[in-house]
Amino acid sequence: MYGIIHVLAQALIPAAVGKAIDAGIIAGDQRALLLWGGAVVTLGVIQAAAGILRDRAALTTRLGAAYRTAQHITRQAARLGAALPKRVAKGEIVNAGVADIGRLGEALAETARCSGAVVAIAVVAAILLDTSWQLGLLVLLGVPLMVGAVSLLIRPLHRRQQRLREQQAELTGRAVDIVSGLRVLRGVGGEEVFAHRYRADSQRVRAAGVAVARVEALFEAAKVLLPGLLTTAVVWLGAHYVATGRMGAGQLVAFYGYAVYLADPLRRLTAAAGRLTQGHVAARRITAFLALRPEFATGAADPVGCGGLGSLARPVLREGRASLVRPVGYEGPGSLARPVRYEGSGSLARPVPYEGHAPFADPAAYEGHAPFARPVPYESPAPLADPASGLTVAPGRFTAVACASPADAAVLAARLGRYTDSAATLGDTPLGDLPPDEVRRRILVADNDDHLFAGPLREELRGRGDDTELERAIDAACARDIVEALPDGLDDLVAESGRNFSGGQRQRLRLVRALMADPEVLILVEPTSAVDAHTEARIARGVSALRTGRTTLVFTTSPVVLDRADHVVYVDAAKAVAQGSHGELLTDVRYRAVVAREEAA
Repeated sequence: MYGIIHVLAQALIPAAVGKAIDAGIIAGDQRALLLWGGAVVTLGVIQAAAGILRDRAALTTRLGAAYRTAQHITRQAARLGAALPKRVAKGEIVNAGVADIGRLGEALAETARCSGAVVAIAVVAAILLDTSWQLGLLVLLGVPLMVGAVSLLIRPLHRRQQRLREQQAELTGRAVDIVSGLRVLRGVGGEEVFAHRYRADSQRVRAAGVAVARVEALFEAAKVLLPGLLTTAVVWLGAHYVATGRMGAGQLVAFYGYAVYLADPLRRLTAAAGRLTQGHVAARRITAFLALRPEFATGAADPVGCGGLGSLARPVLREGRASLVRPVGYEGPGSLARPVRYEGSGSLARPVPYEGHAPFADPAAYEGHAPFARPVPYESPAPLADPASGLTVAPGRFTAVACASPADAAVLAARLGRYTDSAATLGDTPLGDLPPDEVRRRILVADNDDHLFAGPLREELRGRGDDTELERAIDAACARDIVEALPDGLDDLVAESGRNFSGGQRQRLRLVRALMADPEVLILVEPTSAVDAHTEARIARGVSALRTGRTTLVFTTSPVVLDRADHVVYVDAAKAVAQGSHGELLTDVRYRAVVAREEAA
């Protein structure tokens, strides 16, 4: 709206100037001169005010579109979760979140100026038709011809911009991979190989950029040449009419003003075509990303009054870590309360009384007073099972899985954490029937691909826990030396992706963060692969002690960790083929070969 008002006021100024010349100066009418002079001033003020409001609205549109699109991209990335790196390259996300959102915002902002340019051309053509049908016809025919000539360049420009955009995304992804794995590349001597590949990709992007620049150069030349030719034709024809006495001097001045004025909306119109082309390319990439769907469908909604399904129903009032309260018959330290008997049946059975107390449970989750307080229906530990492999993880135990192939560990962890569709179950309920948020709350998978985020180390590790629990987790993960070596301790800053720490330090800090999450089921994939044997033994003892009474599953081939586990399962070809203690399984030749390979390494 402001753009239209702005151009209308600007378009009427030449007409007002022409009237001031003919009716005021040439006719010698001072009153008419003042009247039309005031009209010129008024139109100028309106033009300036509308221009300010138009630019402000355009900026709001551009930034609003860019930031709102960035929010959608961020939500989609979070919704895709673990499927994101498998479906989209890193460079694609970076380009979408940085370059594409800017181009999309600029395209939307350009619509205000583009609509104003269309209205301005229409108004000027109408005025010219009213004054001289030949001049008006020249404008009405010249503008479509000019736009048609420019449109011939838009299609090849669109194709080349699309190709350049794809190659830029690939190059950005390669750069991200090189930076994130620079230490590994230096260790294996692969810097030169990746540098050669990057140079080759960079040259391809350069060639694509030059191809785009050729078309853009023609496009920019057409933006100046074609409006200039139309303006020249209008001025020449107007001057011819004045020379033959068919027009007055004031009309000639007005026509010259229109000719000069037309150059601006015509340039805006052709520039808008380029902006909209870039915005269309960006919008297609963004919508393609937003159209991606997670690898598995969301589960059914929770029943009324429960936080899970069936036997997995959790207490409505519980806000603390009531999962430390364990069902009857479970043995453990006294601080981990266990019920003596039950009232009721099934998942809603209520234990009365308790021995000990649940130190982390919220008192609001209980009815009555300790030690005979009765919890409302609560979330009891349940076995986690993968029928496809035959692996079953008993609740409340420290279970280790030794896989003959590292790929099997990744596959099983993805199944048990519901990062891929499978028949895995928690208790009697298939993971596929649970809402993803419920699965993420109860089951945490931590592997060596997890990232450390930039910011204060304390905030990165602590999560929702307190400093006391954080200190215990640091000791359990054998990360005390890391904290003490930092100038500001836990208040020191973590660089992007934890680059200021070594691989072994990052691994232990990730373990601290996983322990602080305190899920019902914690799944760790090779949590000690980057530390020495002495540190590995201390971590195994610390994690085992801290997670006492809670379900912990570790995928590892380390004999130190396997020896510490309550139960060990040996997996070969994605199938659980043997289980028992570490000592018992050493009699199995296959298991002994895997463990011996680890010891030799």
